[in-house]
Amino acid sequence: AKKMLRRFKIILEKEESGFSVTVPSLSGCASQGENIEECLKNAKEAIGLYIQSLKEDKLPIPEGDVFLEEIEVAV
Repeated sequence: AKKMLRRFKIILEKEESGFSVTVPSLSGCASQGENIEECLKNAKEAIGLYIQSLKEDKLPIPEGDVFLEEIEVAV
């Protein structure tokens, strides 16, 4: 079967022990790493495992991704 490339937006957040990453369009898909490079590597692995699990359960891979916008708020 031919592999298809998909892009997913991820959210990286600074934590005390490095960074955490979540994938908003894949509910519950998350990982972490000591630095951004490790975090991105772990995120790719987590997404791969998540999609593999969906395929094994014969569930669809979510089509829609999230939209990211910035807003300004007076503080």
